[in-house]
Amino acid sequence: MNRPAISGREHGNTANSESACGCEAPAGASSDDDDAVEHLWQVRDIQFGLASGVLLLAGFVSGLLGWEVAELVLSVAALLVGASTFVPGALKRLARGKVGVGLLMTIGAVGATALGQIEEAAMLAFLFSLAEGLEDYSLAKTRRGLWALLGLVPREATIRRNGRDVVLSPDDLVVGDLMIVKPGERVATDGDIRAGRTAVDTSAITGESMPVEVGPGDPVFAGSVNGSGVLEVEVTAAARDNSLARIVHIVEAEQSRKGDTQRLADRIATPLVPGILIAATLTVMAGFLLGEPAVWLQRALVMVVAASPCALAISVPVTAVASIGAASRRGILIKGGAALESLGKVRTIALDKTGTLTRNQPAVADVAPADGYCPAEVLGLAAALEARSEHPLARAILAAADDVRAADEVTAEVGSGLTGRMDGRSLRLGRPGWIDPGPLTAHVTRMQDAGATAVIVEVDGIPVGAIAVRDELRPEAPEVIAQLRADGYTIVMLTGDNGATARAIAREAGISEVYADLRPEDKSAIIERLRREGHSTAMVGDGVNDAPALATADVGIAMGAMGSDVAIETADVALMGDDLRLLPHALDHARRTRRIMLQNVILSIALITILIPVGLFGVLGLAAVVLVHEVAEVFVIGNGIRAGRSTALSPITAPIRRSEPAMVPA
Repeated sequence: MNRPAISGREHGNTANSESACGCEAPAGASSDDDDAVEHLWQVRDIQFGLASGVLLLAGFVSGLLGWEVAELVLSVAALLVGASTFVPGALKRLARGKVGVGLLMTIGAVGATALGQIEEAAMLAFLFSLAEGLEDYSLAKTRRGLWALLGLVPREATIRRNGRDVVLSPDDLVVGDLMIVKPGERVATDGDIRAGRTAVDTSAITGESMPVEVGPGDPVFAGSVNGSGVLEVEVTAAARDNSLARIVHIVEAEQSRKGDTQRLADRIATPLVPGILIAATLTVMAGFLLGEPAVWLQRALVMVVAASPCALAISVPVTAVASIGAASRRGILIKGGAALESLGKVRTIALDKTGTLTRNQPAVADVAPADGYCPAEVLGLAAALEARSEHPLARAILAAADDVRAADEVTAEVGSGLTGRMDGRSLRLGRPGWIDPGPLTAHVTRMQDAGATAVIVEVDGIPVGAIAVRDELRPEAPEVIAQLRADGYTIVMLTGDNGATARAIAREAGISEVYADLRPEDKSAIIERLRREGHSTAMVGDGVNDAPALATADVGIAMGAMGSDVAIETADVALMGDDLRLLPHALDHARRTRRIMLQNVILSIALITILIPVGLFGVLGLAAVVLVHEVAEVFVIGNGIRAGRSTALSPITAPIRRSEPAMVPA
């Protein structure tokens, strides 16, 4: 599987850690470099830091033995080895007019050396190189969590070419190849089934544990596990362009979008470095005026090191990367730190009805014939008009009819229905209002009150039957709505359906606030009004028809987006599976992540606030300040990584009792 070259230190949110910490990625660094780092000791900065520590310890032992020359040589060697991990990068950045923590540490090391405190300078270089190495390792590790999605793709795929089965690498597959997937094998790339039926396990991608029944014409996605049958799958996407690769590309690219907390860290860290250099210069000048230049120079150096905002700069990016990677492994695609933080602040959730609260699989639920007609005749007449239509209602009616004979001269009246002729009779099929239901009015009202969409069949101007088509509520919807309400969220439903149908579905789901008969622009206007009222709002829809509302909301969430380019590209968050229980999982995860971000930022600011005066008044020396600072950074990184272990993101395993929609016998 080919992967784009992405340097974690120079890309996305983590770029800010570089600007603040003053460390640059080595030339050619890429995500492949991250993959090579499996163990902490493989990180270059850790290797140099440990070598510096060994030399420093040897120098200390030499001093105890009275070997002063050896002590000096070993201490200088420890300083040079440790400093080599950050001094060159700091000087390169300074040449470009940029300053960072690496420059603060360089000044501290040079100043301590000038004052004859070689051991102190070596200790600074040793501890800082270890901290930088740990930071590199943590970022590489959390990025690997996202790249691990690509590990779901098998190393080999069986392709049928010229009547022979050939085993190839997934990278060698081309669109149009016929892929043979045996029972128990993973699908190597996206494709459409041409032959075979099976149950496909998509739990590793979508977070749903229930297998999905598939057959000829159905799509399957890279990383899915075939169940019991042999499948012949026509490849529709090369390995580098399949659904898993798109997820990784999009998340990596979107990580450059910063959230409010990240921007806060940037606003503090960016002016802090030059500000502390000015303060240190003034401190040294004050030392000359007080007649103790050496004492105040040392304190200025300690203050420079104490003000290092490295922990502050890394606190948010490492948390965001860990959190996004964990969510992606549970079928929740969050596009960057900004979307993650916005999701954590949401208090109002607007849900589209069709395809979100319902299955988007309409079926005939009832047929009410007029006198002289039977249900089978009514369905046959409706199917005659719908025979060549691709509308979801048409598919439901055609599926319910026994024998379908297409009508002649069929024309569509946009937004109303169909007209045509059959056996010399004039036929119409359409919504109440366009066709007067007449004696069927009571039946139509009953159908709509039950949450169904009613259509009228008319022959020669006389209504002969009403058909109720219902898109069944997702079985998990009432449970999810109840959980969200218990968590304090305000829930509203938006739909283009008529008011009676919308209220019936909302009542069944447990939603009290309903907006019906909406056009796409109406949904967008309602979302805008909710935002003006001060509610941070998320819109949950299908990513296509609801695009204006998704774009207007603080967070747009696409439901069931696996394989949908439009949904993945337009939404801020995409729930890859069709299980609505992914939504509260995503919200819980984002809220917990935001709390961790704020914890890290507060701790980092408090640390700087305390250490600067402590260093200025000589309470702690250079080595002690460095030690406290780096221990705090380790804590911040560890706390951030916790966001990747959220218990809210346990796989969805609870079974759902799925009832089939009622079908009226023809």
